[in-house]
Amino acid sequence: MTDISPLALPFPAMPAIAGAQPRIARAQYKTWDRCDLTFITLDEGTTVAGVTTQSRCPSPEVEWCRAALPQGQARALVVNAGNSNAFTGHRGRAAVEAMARQTAAHLGCPQDQVFLSSTGVIGVPLPIDKAEAGLTAAFTAAPCSWEEAAATIMTTDTFAKGAVATAVVDGRTVTLIGIVKGSGMIAPDMATMLGYVFTDAAVAAPFLQQALSDANRRTFSCITVDSDTSTSDTVLAFATGKAGNAPIVTTDSDGADAFAAALHQVCRDLSHLVVRDGEGASKFIEVHVTGADSDDSAHRIALSIANSPLVKTAIAGEDANWGRVVMAVGKAGEPAERDLLSIRFGETIVAQGGLAVADYDETPVTRHLQGKEISVGADLGLGSGRATVWTCDLTHGYISINADYRS
Repeated sequence: MTDISPLALPFPAMPAIAGAQPRIARAQYKTWDRCDLTFITLDEGTTVAGVTTQSRCPSPEVEWCRAALPQGQARALVVNAGNSNAFTGHRGRAAVEAMARQTAAHLGCPQDQVFLSSTGVIGVPLPIDKAEAGLTAAFTAAPCSWEEAAATIMTTDTFAKGAVATAVVDGRTVTLIGIVKGSGMIAPDMATMLGYVFTDAAVAAPFLQQALSDANRRTFSCITVDSDTSTSDTVLAFATGKAGNAPIVTTDSDGADAFAAALHQVCRDLSHLVVRDGEGASKFIEVHVTGADSDDSAHRIALSIANSPLVKTAIAGEDANWGRVVMAVGKAGEPAERDLLSIRFGETIVAQGGLAVADYDETPVTRHLQGKEISVGADLGLGSGRATVWTCDLTHGYISINADYRS
């Protein structure tokens, strides 16, 4: 059993969402003693939105979701853990079609209202017989908790991840909950691995898509563990409409801003949990870049810092090696002036004006780096562009986990 990440947070109290019911079952995609298939039914009228990986080698599940999203309606979600079914050709596509067909027949709904995800080893076709047997078991399984559903979608994760928020819409309190899995192969190219948000609010699909895309841009697309983008990354949001509010249709609808803010909160919390469970991670790192030429430039510079193995290993070793941050800024390919750049760890500025701060005392920086929550800042001194990204350190644990991943 893998040790739980030292950065883990407890699973929150998660209320039921009217119109969404999770169940789990054992398809036994791997030789493990656990459930590995999640089946969530959604009441008729549920709207859906989603964002998927920008990988040019996506799984057939990703392609299925992309094709189904424009119709904006959902009746079920099926998630398989232990086998990503990616890079599996016609056999992988056949497995997706078989699962959609079986689920749609069970619910009496169109196949394009069934959404599917799979996560795990790449290059191994998902066994159709195990998938179908797993679904058959899930159809008659007792309803489970959201924490059990969150645990079932895990692969190399060390703890179940969930988030909750509320908003007042049209005079009614609506609830949003989310679960996510992800630990490695995390990079901001629509990065989360697999994440799902459920709400009882009534939300038109186009607005739900707008709000989710905006939340994703500022949360899941701002995290990185190892700079590697998965073939399977998917975030889906489902709105059952059971809260009874007047539907949110546009940004002018009553409660639209409050709902969007709550959705952003859930996505932010989930994205941070993924970083906290980064493979082998011992420190949660927030990278702030200010004074850049533009926000986009700041984002790329922040990612250059966050993805640098030299920066990440220095922080793992609690070494205040600010020169590595300078290096990461310089290699980003974005506008930068050496003599305008300043670097900080925590609240301590360690370098500015092209050289180390005179009489710089490393003691408070060392103390900061000995903690679990690390802040790194770079100010370019060029303009008003700013960005924040989140990452973790790089330890021997990452190597061990990934060297042994298939064994």
